[in-house]
Amino acid sequence: MRRVTGLVAAGLGAFLIVLALLTRFYIADQAIKFPLDEHTISTMSARNVSYFNSGELQELTGVTMTDTSTTEGDVASGSSSTAVWNNFSYIYDQTNGLTYAYSLQRLTFDRRSGELVSANINGRKLRVSGLGYVWPLNAQKTTYQVFDTTLLKTHPAAYVGTAKVDGITTYKYVEAVAPTQIGTEQLPGSLVGQLDEATVTLGEFYTGTTTDYVDPATGTPVSVTIGRHLYLVNSSGKQVLNLLNGTFVSTPASVSSAVHTAKADNAKVSLVTLILPATLGLAGIVLLIIGVLMARTGREPDYEELTPAGYRGGAPGYQGGGFAGGQARA
Repeated sequence: MRRVTGLVAAGLGAFLIVLALLTRFYIADQAIKFPLDEHTISTMSARNVSYFNSGELQELTGVTMTDTSTTEGDVASGSSSTAVWNNFSYIYDQTNGLTYAYSLQRLTFDRRSGELVSANINGRKLRVSGLGYVWPLNAQKTTYQVFDTTLLKTHPAAYVGTAKVDGITTYKYVEAVAPTQIGTEQLPGSLVGQLDEATVTLGEFYTGTTTDYVDPATGTPVSVTIGRHLYLVNSSGKQVLNLLNGTFVSTPASVSSAVHTAKADNAKVSLVTLILPATLGLAGIVLLIIGVLMARTGREPDYEELTPAGYRGGAPGYQGGGFAGGQARA
């Protein structure tokens, strides 16, 4: 009975070891992905912003603005490998109670790498690449290509070091965009001092720096700082109209919420990649060792093991008599 129990324990131990390996190297890869049912609301704030208000046809300065971003996952359109998230962004002038701009984007991306598959920006379908909403799971200390929704193309974001954000260590990535023309605008010449022209066509330029503070394990940006400058230039390259100039920073409440989510997701990742495999593996090793020992010590003994010490056939000390070297026979 002891031998049977030992074999069962050894078998169960071997099973747990295999299950630990499967959990770490297969189940974890299948389970740890960006969710299909995403729902987040985050806010960025900017002070001392200057921008051109098209309704009042003048530049407003010293303005406080907020950029509220709502992201919702489209579960039905996602799959085991890709997620589809819709995002609505609304920029509001709090100082004057005016809407500056709003945008709607729909991005499809890989649920592990964060790489974009397709995009629809304000009703315009685009062929895209690079990162969108999130960074890769287990982000690395390297330069990534990100899709810039102002440039409508990819741009490098370089790893520049680590930073503590609300108690967690983040990787800091910086995307610095040099002045780049993104389009043209046609407007009355009087707005830019060209009184002899009824309308003028000016180049629209953008420059800015985006800094993402990313939780590396989950790929979640927990804090973002975006410096934006949009402006129009004349034919000689001189800026003649400021469209927007300000630096937007994640609010403390948004940072706190993102950090809380990152910590919760990290706990889930640790459970699947470390705690469960380690627990299962350790239990399996212990059971395997106990089972082997029980099976060995509990096996049916052979006749020689039952023979009293020193007995090799016949009476003690007797070396002959038909026992052929001494195996006892009943």
